[in-house]
Amino acid sequence: SAFGQAGFGFVEVGTLTPRPQPGNEKPRLFRLIPQKAIINRMGFNNEGIAAGVENIRSATRFHGVLGVNIGKNKITPNEDAAQDYLTCLRAAWPVADYIAINFSSPNTPGLRDLQAAEPAARLLASLKSEQSNLAAETGRHVPIFMKVAPDVTDEHIAELSRVFLDEGLDGLIATNTTLSRVGVEANPRHEEAGGLSGAPLTERSTEVIGAFASELKGRIPIIGVGGIMSGADAVTPMMTLAQSLDLLFVEFHVHLVPARSAQRARCLNSTPWRAGCLLDAESDRADDAGANANHRLNSIPREYDAPAPSNVTKL
Repeated sequence: SAFGQAGFGFVEVGTLTPRPQPGNEKPRLFRLIPQKAIINRMGFNNEGIAAGVENIRSATRFHGVLGVNIGKNKITPNEDAAQDYLTCLRAAWPVADYIAINFSSPNTPGLRDLQAAEPAARLLASLKSEQSNLAAETGRHVPIFMKVAPDVTDEHIAELSRVFLDEGLDGLIATNTTLSRVGVEANPRHEEAGGLSGAPLTERSTEVIGAFASELKGRIPIIGVGGIMSGADAVTPMMTLAQSLDLLFVEFHVHLVPARSAQRARCLNSTPWRAGCLLDAESDRADDAGANANHRLNSIPREYDAPAPSNVTKL
């Protein structure tokens, strides 16, 4: 509701798991300020999918696009991971505009093993089958997106692209945080375990988006995430890939300096795209600045829609 009042029309919440779990021990979030980066090892800390859905239902003042990001519990072995995702899919179905499958976080041991082609195909096949069942039961279609890591080779991207096309994935989110420490080696915190996000991820995330776009050839929409530090950072991948994609949304991580939100909105408002906001439920909510920035956000228009090019599909 707060983000809706701030003018955002696109919010993603999560990651939510079937059962509540505390996540990894604190401290688990580290700010690398000179490098404009963050390392986090949250570990899907959340109160469980049931509590998450209840919170969503109580958010009566948000009327934009809502994504629900789901994952498996840490104690669930990978061979049973599909059941965790199916449990969350069923619970989130009534309240979500789309559902994001997080199988690429570096902070749940072994989770990224599910990104290999065969387990990814099995997982996606299970989810698509249940999606069809739920659509028949409820009369509504909820798209399924899968969120991939930036730490993938070109060969892996090609393999996953074939899986996504063969199994009928509705959309792709690229990318999650990286295990690379390129660009932050000089910071004493660079050896902290966890996923790196922020400015050092900008180039690699854009590369991965471009590689998937080349393989998918516009047949699967992509949500671009990672290293978006300014309006220019958002526009660059959108304009570069516009001819290759049917859809590209850009998500803003709320841990960035809130004062820049208006600047991002102004930049994006001049392009044929809608701005988005990623509400990360894993955040330790350490940014007091966010609460003090609301008055700066109130002047942002609720939606940033301009005429879209003919090859762009908008939600």
